[in-house]
Amino acid sequence: MGFTKKEYEFLGEIGVGLDNLGGYVDGKWKATGPVVSSVNPSNNQEIARVTEASIEDYEEGMKACNEAAKKWMSVPAPKRGEIVRQIGDALRAKLEFLGRLVSLEMGKILPEGIGEVQEIIDMCDYAVGLSRQLSGSIIPSERPDHMMFEVWNPLGIVGVITAFNFPCAVLGWNACIALVAGNCVVWKGAPTTPLITIAVTKLVAEVFEKNNLPRAIFTSFCGGAEIGQAIAKDTRIALVSFTGSSKVGSIVQKTVNERFGKCLLELSGNNAIIVMDDADIDLAARSILFAAVGTAGQRCTTCRRLYLHESIYQKVLDQLIGVYKQVKVGDPLEKGTLVGPVHTRASRDNFEKGISSIKSQGGKILVGGSVIDSDGNFVQPTIVEISPDASIVKEELFGPVLYVMKFKTLDEAIGMNNSVPQGLSSSIFTRKPEIIFKWIGPHGSDCGIVNVNIPTNGAEIGGAFGGEKATGGGREAGSDSWKQYMRRSTCTINYGSELPLAQGINFG
Repeated sequence: MGFTKKEYEFLGEIGVGLDNLGGYVDGKWKATGPVVSSVNPSNNQEIARVTEASIEDYEEGMKACNEAAKKWMSVPAPKRGEIVRQIGDALRAKLEFLGRLVSLEMGKILPEGIGEVQEIIDMCDYAVGLSRQLSGSIIPSERPDHMMFEVWNPLGIVGVITAFNFPCAVLGWNACIALVAGNCVVWKGAPTTPLITIAVTKLVAEVFEKNNLPRAIFTSFCGGAEIGQAIAKDTRIALVSFTGSSKVGSIVQKTVNERFGKCLLELSGNNAIIVMDDADIDLAARSILFAAVGTAGQRCTTCRRLYLHESIYQKVLDQLIGVYKQVKVGDPLEKGTLVGPVHTRASRDNFEKGISSIKSQGGKILVGGSVIDSDGNFVQPTIVEISPDASIVKEELFGPVLYVMKFKTLDEAIGMNNSVPQGLSSSIFTRKPEIIFKWIGPHGSDCGIVNVNIPTNGAEIGGAFGGEKATGGGREAGSDSWKQYMRRSTCTINYGSELPLAQGINFG
């Protein structure tokens, strides 16, 4: 039986049908859990059905993955890099179809959907080069005829739990690095984006099959909290990378810590932009628009707080309100749309609850503030004038809501930027070197991402991505993030005939 809508027929090009099995277990598609529907957030109608994996499927998959780990970690790192290169090529060949699926199932506009898939491809390219550079330090030894150095070895298995807002890019940040580092990957995709999980897994699986490698090197499951809890508790999984809310992240961290596993957390963001009195206002306004309404305000790095210097406050605000009124909200697959729907009906309901809380705390809606009457989950991009002391400003309302506040001094603005529990991304707009270097220094932003004259979102893969405080402290993608996916050993070799001890100890 084919798809009921002609516009869904492209899914066949990436291995997705009307009914799908949601577990890739030891090289076979298998699932014995409940059947769920993948829903189009633009109209809340069913796209396709997926049978989720059960705990029994999970255990079968993990046994095979554990065996595959022994072989994969013995493959030379540059050879592992070649496999990841082929994965990148497989994704590249289906870029348009995958990007269209991201837009269809998640709700982000098509250019963002294609950009998300491109991000995995970029990570594959990055990881290929990295596979020849997983080197440790050579350390001078204080003892004669001794050599001291670092050796990096695979952890074994890395668990990756991803969220709906970046249903495949976050997999790329983790899996590409984990694979070249010599680890098997167990992926649990977001429960509401199972078709993306299936489509990406099928492309990855084809590469391992073509190269006659154990299929269980890459294992994936569609499922809910039960599968996520199993990953967190599983002592066979050395590192768990979790992307989601700070509330759930703290539970995952506690569970993993109780078994002395490693945890990499990418959690909530409550990101701010500061606009100084010397800023390029046109540049700032364009940046704020993308940062605040891109992906319908559902990025971890979405700008949620805007601090404007009092001397330019009204000028910037008037410009922003004018631009907001021109933003096209609608079908994410339609050309010209800038804002698609929020992801689920629950997301739309949370938007409405958030607006009620804003009003009850003295917030003034300057533009937007309502859901859009339709079959889909569309809401209006919203600007709110509010006191920085309002409790809701400290929270992450996951939607296109921007709080605007004024300040007098740089120190005041930095203090407000740092006043929230989260610490992911931040940006300041200024041309003054003394402000820039204070902002990026020890008395500046306390975030993991500290930008100047660009938005809070849209990070490049070459830098380490992640944040501080309630954002979790994890780092993914570039820089030296790869070290989290490997086990470091400090090795000292005595190639002489004497036994000098460190610190000059004389032991008999």
